Amino acid sequence: MRLRTKFILALIVLLLLAVAAVFEGTLRESAQSEVEALLAETTLARLPDNSKTAQQELKKVRKELAKFVPKDRYIVINTHSNLLSYRGLDSVYMEGVCSTGSGGELADSASGRSWTFGTPHGVFKVDSRLKEPWWRKPDWAFIEEDEKIPKDERERYDPAMMGEYALGFGDGYFIHGTIYERLLGINVTHGCVRLGTDDLRWLWDRAKIGTRVYVF
Repeated sequence: MRLRTKFILALIVLLLLAVAAVFEGTLRESAQSEVEALLAETTLARLPDNSKTAQQELKKVRKELAKFVPKDRYIVINTHSNLLSYRGLDSVYMEGVCSTGSGGELADSASGRSWTFGTPHGVFKVDSRLKEPWWRKPDWAFIEEDEKIPKDERERYDPAMMGEYALGFGDGYFIHGTIYERLLGINVTHGCVRLGTDDLRWLWDRAKIGTRVYVF
């Protein structure tokens, strides 16, 4: 791998780790050691000797790094501590206790189907905003309660489970309210993110379509 490519990759990895540090408050030792090893091979002294060429290389690096920096306010969901925050680059505007995926598994012996209930990690965007959402109970919700899966589609809908508002962030996952506020702070959901009534109302007024959602 060419030295300048290694240098660019090293800086990008460092930025990503810095973002992770903001979110988690710490750097994982394994990831940090990998960066240190990469930087050991790729120092500033190994940039092109020609100052003009070196400046051009650094300009390219800055341009690449800028792609990773959120330009607008964004949502961060920590599934380990069950905290949701609404942030800007240098400010935390809201932080609330939430509940995220339990990580539990469910298997249906009759059909052989199985489900794992975890909140997905990654970078997403708010893609829907719903008022007074109705939850369409999937098959696993009936299997979990040892009930028969209904043939009538109308029997699947629950008007209370998701609270007053829901913010979708892709693939059927939502940030929504809950009738089980006593369980906030615990990993108990089937993958969605539950938030208390007051925090959800506050977030709903500010999070728009396209708002980035970082989940880790």
